[in-house]
Amino acid sequence: MASESNSNGAAAVSLPSREGNMNTKPPVWPLGASGTITPPLPARCDRHDRLDGVCCKDLKDEDDRTLIDPDIIRDVVIGLSDGLTVPFALAAGLSSLGTSRLVVAGGIAELIAGAISMGIGGFLASSAERDQYHFLRRHTSARVQRSCIGEMEREVCGVLGPVGVDEQTCKAVTKCLRDVEFDPEVSANGSSSDEEAQLLRWKNQVGLTPFLLKFGEGMEEISKRRVYISAVTIGLGYLVGGIIPLIPYFFVPEAHVALVYSCIVTGIVLLIFGAVKARVTGAGQGAGGYIWGAVSTLLVGGTAAAAAYALVAWLEDS
Repeated sequence: MASESNSNGAAAVSLPSREGNMNTKPPVWPLGASGTITPPLPARCDRHDRLDGVCCKDLKDEDDRTLIDPDIIRDVVIGLSDGLTVPFALAAGLSSLGTSRLVVAGGIAELIAGAISMGIGGFLASSAERDQYHFLRRHTSARVQRSCIGEMEREVCGVLGPVGVDEQTCKAVTKCLRDVEFDPEVSANGSSSDEEAQLLRWKNQVGLTPFLLKFGEGMEEISKRRVYISAVTIGLGYLVGGIIPLIPYFFVPEAHVALVYSCIVTGIVLLIFGAVKARVTGAGQGAGGYIWGAVSTLLVGGTAAAAAYALVAWLEDS
């Protein structure tokens, strides 16, 4: 092995490459005090000891699809579900008046108002969740500062113990997290130095406080960007879902005839939406999973639309 020297003056060696992995440049790490190679933990990999030279992270499962962020899926489902049912029920109720033009006018008015309302609702819901996290963070941080080491060890053990971590390891984790959160080298008073300011921002993400919030309370901070994305996603989902039941009314003058086409189009879209949802959420395992996702979505959406239509018809008769 050829020796090299790093920027700190310590000797470094390059690991020999194996046959079949000639395109990968071997890493270079400094030698330890005992003369052995001690790569940092994030850089450790057994690929150089494997005959095929492939890292285990590169090994793929049979089903290696990439799933979409569950928060995005939730917002899309909320927007599309309401958009496919509420405007459909309104259009079905207005169809008894006999003219598609009136149905389109009323449906578009409801669609725009509903999309704005749903978007504002998503924004307020995400903002409320973000405010709750900030309150719990202040409360938890104050409790961590005034609590003794024994109380913190009990809380950490209460989180890690049920998943199989022994008491000794829990105490070590508690000490490590306390040392990081109360590091005297990082002052909480701020500094004009960009490097120290970056350390202060980084410090808010480590220590006992974020550990107890994330793993004890199951809460993570929601960014401002996520708040706006949630509002836009729910609003657009409602707009896209709501325009679908109204499409037949643009082309068929008789409202009662357009209602039949609207039912067919909405049912087909619900089936497609259910199959796509099963795909992006990982629920679909084989053809049966996709069929069940499509049928269950059709049943839920159809039941909601039928209930809304029945209510509108009952109000018109009464």
